[in-house]
Amino acid sequence: MTDEDNILLRVENLVMHFPIYRGVIRRQVGSVHAVDGVSFRVKRGETLGLVGESGCGKSTTGRTILQLYKPTAGNVIFDGVDLVKLKGEKMRQMRRKLQMIFQDPYASLNPRMTISEIIGEPLMVHNVANGKEIQERVAHLMDIVKLNPAFANRYPHEFSGGQRQRIGVARALALQPSFIVCDEPISALDVSIQAQVINLLEDLQKQFNLTYLFIAHDLSVVRHISDRVAVMYLGMFMEMATRDEIYKSPLHPYSQALLSAVPIPDPVEDSKRQRTILQGDVPSPVNPPSGCRFRTRCPIAKTICAEQTPEFRELKPGHFVACHFADQFVN
Repeated sequence: MTDEDNILLRVENLVMHFPIYRGVIRRQVGSVHAVDGVSFRVKRGETLGLVGESGCGKSTTGRTILQLYKPTAGNVIFDGVDLVKLKGEKMRQMRRKLQMIFQDPYASLNPRMTISEIIGEPLMVHNVANGKEIQERVAHLMDIVKLNPAFANRYPHEFSGGQRQRIGVARALALQPSFIVCDEPISALDVSIQAQVINLLEDLQKQFNLTYLFIAHDLSVVRHISDRVAVMYLGMFMEMATRDEIYKSPLHPYSQALLSAVPIPDPVEDSKRQRTILQGDVPSPVNPPSGCRFRTRCPIAKTICAEQTPEFRELKPGHFVACHFADQFVN
């Protein structure tokens, strides 16, 4: 298999702007620049971690890839098919291969449905199984995610947060997808439960050869589960590289600031490192800064940063960065 054949997902210049309307006649007065021209590739069986501050466009990127939002511009090519051009029944059939694990295990499950109905619903909607076969598949899926199949007729409120997220994972696996968007799947869980869910996702990936887009803001978790990491800020990618490369030698000032905030369990090592404290707040996505999006908070910003948008370029093999002055950080 060539490198090109090994690419499962190609996202090209993806743009997602949400219009802002005002007045009685609902006149558009602006738009929220949630995602502004991101491009990346994901290989089969790979986990791409997507990190950044809250509101930077991570979840919108994931939902737009799955066509839960129709993109303003750009292409999403999954397994050779451009999802943006698909409509109706063709898109519905393609959804069997693309699934999502949502952030909130409390809000993403219908409280009026039993666990058996929640996990079995995708099978029914897509006519994959019916009757007794659905019950057998549900029991098997519950067993895969380490839930007791005897609890299939219980309701979501009878389960803990970790158990509910496992139900969400089982539902995502029901149609045997090849690509799953994990939208901060552990951020709403207790720390003691987070490791269990992460280990479960890793085991399932090996078992079913799954490909993940793992969205999170916890850099320690992303380092544990991801093969490559992309850093996002205000709707644009700042940096992307392999996990080890980006944690060992980040080339973008924003990545450096994020990583300097990650706690280190060794107090001696922690005291030696230099912290980067960002000044100011994240600008509004309704009116983002000209040029480099990060320039208003960047410690090394110069005039060119306001005048020109930096190119997302490959500075080292497989290491991409959008910064005019990233060369000074290359070892």
